[in-house]
Amino acid sequence: MKNFCESRHSLKRAAQIILLLADLFVSTLCFAETSEHISNIFKPESAPADSIFRLSILVLIITGVIFLIVAGLILYSITKFRKRRSEDNQEPPQVYGSNQVETAWTIIPIFIVIVLILATAQVIHSIQDAPQPPNAIEVTAIGHQFWWEFRYPRLGVVTANELHVPVSDAKRPTPTFLTLLSADTVHSFWVPQLAGKTDLVPNRMNRMWIEPYKTGIYFGQCAQLCGRQHAKMLLRVYVDSQEQFNNWIQEQKQPAAIVSAVAEGRKIFESTACLNCHAVAGTVATGRFGPDLTHLMSRDTIASGAAINNADQLKIWLRSPDHIKPGSLMPAMNVNEHDLTALTEYLMTLK
Repeated sequence: MKNFCESRHSLKRAAQIILLLADLFVSTLCFAETSEHISNIFKPESAPADSIFRLSILVLIITGVIFLIVAGLILYSITKFRKRRSEDNQEPPQVYGSNQVETAWTIIPIFIVIVLILATAQVIHSIQDAPQPPNAIEVTAIGHQFWWEFRYPRLGVVTANELHVPVSDAKRPTPTFLTLLSADTVHSFWVPQLAGKTDLVPNRMNRMWIEPYKTGIYFGQCAQLCGRQHAKMLLRVYVDSQEQFNNWIQEQKQPAAIVSAVAEGRKIFESTACLNCHAVAGTVATGRFGPDLTHLMSRDTIASGAAINNADQLKIWLRSPDHIKPGSLMPAMNVNEHDLTALTEYLMTLK
């Protein structure tokens, strides 16, 4: 009776664990569907991500069937062959293997592995060896501690942290091909709904591409531990209509706005350490260590997505970057309140 109760208790615990895992899986899907800032890996919106998703579902189905069969056999064995009170402690009759059964459980796993290898190889080939069409958008993505730099070499545009790409029309595909570089340590570019994860390695050039077929904002981040602020090295990908993308490109090509009302703030910017790290087109600031600020206020966020881009957050960021992003490499400016206000007002005109 004691052994029977223990078996029932084990079965109950196993069932509870399975139900808990299933509930966690469903909850993750629902949360990813409703949360604005969560990337739902089960809802691909780009050609490479869709290929990876379909492969993942195939693998999940095959491994799920294997799990159910094995788990079912284990539960059956636990129930069928549990020790009973009427049994003595003698060794049970020994049953030796069947050639047919042993052949089957050797051939079937080999067949399953071959299917998974072929399916995976086909997806890898279709993604890594995809030809670049003449009308593709080219972007050079450079990972820094702890922000993203995006350069459009053909279009003459430089921006940071927020990547803009056009939506791809089925009648006129417009994929975006990214060249991935690192300025310091190993980073990893990952926007789950658009493509798989690809590393940015110092002194090495990696490539990837996306072909989004739905406009919107897609969230991602560095997926490789790259330092203290790795978790706040976020990025946003804005998939625009072709018209919106063309307008954005034209605006980004313009030099920085010159507003006489904020001349004092501009003078402070150009006479402090700001210009050593940051560039502002049309001024003497040509730094490359930090993000290009020519059109700073055209971005929704600052500090690589760590804060909303508005006057209050910008002022806090200038006064004490560690307040928003502890461990960031931007130093505190240590200017008085009057100069800080003037500097903030100047940066607010960089649209």
